Amino acid sequence: MRTAPPRPPKRRPDRPALVAAALSAVLLMSACSGPPSTGAAGSDFRLSAHTPAAKGKIDSFTWALYAEPLTLDYISAFDYPQNMILANACESLMRWTPRLTLAPGLAKKATNPDPRTWVYDLRPGVRFHNGGVLTADDALFSLRRQMDPDNGAAWAQVFQNVASLSKTGPLQITVKLKRPDSQFPQYMATAAGVVASRAGVRAAGKDYGTSGDLGCTGPYRLGKWDKGQSIELRRFDGYWGTKAKSAKAVFRFLTDSNARTKAMLSGEVDGGYLIPTESYAALRSSGVGTLSFGEGLSTVNVNVTNMRGPLGDVRVRRALALALDRRGFVKTGLSGVGTVTTSLTAKAAWAAAPKAVRRAAFRGLPSTERNLAAARKLIKEAGATGRTVTIATSSIGQDVSLLATAVQSAGSRIGLDVRLKTIAPNAFSALFTDPKAREGIDMFPETYYNSITDPLDLLSNFQTGAYQNFAGYRDRSYDDLVKRARAAYDPAERLATEAKLQRKAAEQVLWIPVAEWPTAVFLNKRITGAPTTISYLYYPWAADIGAAS
Repeated sequence: MRTAPPRPPKRRPDRPALVAAALSAVLLMSACSGPPSTGAAGSDFRLSAHTPAAKGKIDSFTWALYAEPLTLDYISAFDYPQNMILANACESLMRWTPRLTLAPGLAKKATNPDPRTWVYDLRPGVRFHNGGVLTADDALFSLRRQMDPDNGAAWAQVFQNVASLSKTGPLQITVKLKRPDSQFPQYMATAAGVVASRAGVRAAGKDYGTSGDLGCTGPYRLGKWDKGQSIELRRFDGYWGTKAKSAKAVFRFLTDSNARTKAMLSGEVDGGYLIPTESYAALRSSGVGTLSFGEGLSTVNVNVTNMRGPLGDVRVRRALALALDRRGFVKTGLSGVGTVTTSLTAKAAWAAAPKAVRRAAFRGLPSTERNLAAARKLIKEAGATGRTVTIATSSIGQDVSLLATAVQSAGSRIGLDVRLKTIAPNAFSALFTDPKAREGIDMFPETYYNSITDPLDLLSNFQTGAYQNFAGYRDRSYDDLVKRARAAYDPAERLATEAKLQRKAAEQVLWIPVAEWPTAVFLNKRITGAPTTISYLYYPWAADIGAAS
């Protein structure tokens, strides 16, 4: 299971009008570009954007899910289980496509007449599951729920630069920003941009998201929720877009990774995302279905959480990075399905950058090969020989446990005493949300996924005061670059600035990057059509699943 960074209270979230207008065109036409849909990704796996298209309709399919969501309220949708379900029931102003590009969603058009203004024109005649019709009032209500501090929304920081929201027509809302913000329009394709029925949410009251209707517009509506067992989605026949191919989708909660794999092999469930790496071989050789891989915009890293001890010396951080056996980790921890890297950001996140900018972002990054002699020299220079550092480990998944072991092994080879601190699987997420949970820990393994196709989604984590800046890193020049990138709507200009951030983060070894890791999806022979990319977090993927023959 991947370790997903939670969004609450949290991280992240002046060009002339000509550039602002250019971005409007990019937002509406970006589905024509983006990360390559197919290509060699390693010695024994390939990436694609989609599984083969469905050939017909089906009555239902069953999907494995590693955990039960606490709620399906869109303002709390920050992790895999919630978003994987919610993406099929609730829709956002914009849409993230399977090719990880931006396209119109409930807003048929998004324009920004000046750098501090975004105007969203809604589709006419869109119906909610409860029978109501979408209006600007619903959009305003939904976005304001995200901004209300009393709600503690997971996506609140996306709205940090919003000065005002207003209704400027029956089907039009206008967002005024405090300052230009290139990230805001991109996040409108995530759960931050979901629009739900004002009447429906108010009628549900405190029970909203845990029972009854979600008041959304997607191709599926919430059906039966059997607590502790499963959630059922039923096709919404009043959907404004292409109707779902399956009349029903059932999500079964299987918390044990072995149980999930056995359920897929036996046909008890038809498929699933987030496949345990230790199950790749069995599923690929089973003959009962197909295991496919897609772009995950994800990198496996060692999150440095404490720079007050030995890791406060950049030479010690560099030494660990030099000593780490990345190839060995990919072979064992990711079952060979991954690519070693010393880049914090996935290459596909730079898809919109000109070639020269992409080269600049990766030029000069450290080698992925081990160099124990250089690492030992750095430890000696830093006077850190014999010093103790602690890394968290957990049985939550091989990507965590085996990476922690690899770091311990690297430390032992260069004179560091790296100790493991075991964290229970159900407590591991507290490392992201509770400072007390990180006490006595200097590092922990983290697989970071981008929620938008922009490197700043990750690189902004090292800005002073950012939610995931657990080590308290401070650098005014870094902060200035983050502000400059956020303010730049022109992709070439913004990504050129982000390339500077990438190199600065690598030079300071703010985290230790290890590997790029694709998404994995298993489908048995009965069904097909699911996208393979991480778009499943915000794209109505279940609607594409249908008969394989």
